[in-house]
Amino acid sequence: MKSPYDIVNTLIVTEKNTALKDQKKYVFKVNPASSKIEIASAVEKLFGVKVKSVNVVNCLGKVKRSGRSPKAGRRPDWKKAVVTLSEGAIEIV
Repeated sequence: MKSPYDIVNTLIVTEKNTALKDQKKYVFKVNPASSKIEIASAVEKLFGVKVKSVNVVNCLGKVKRSGRSPKAGRRPDWKKAVVTLSEGAIEIV
């Protein structure tokens, strides 16, 4: 069994995501191997709120070059979860 800290990595705070707070939606960077059910239970345990739904997006890493080298590297792929709450709120500090 995974720990909630292994599933939810960080809360993503941007201007667009802060505007979603009025709709009780919060955006998290999560472990790419986690499912919607695992994400919902982890958020409920970590923040003490009631989750209504979870939507996930698999984000592909960007192709980046290092210096003048023609070889391109790649940033890692990651997963984003938009969590809608039915009860409670998460304080963004």
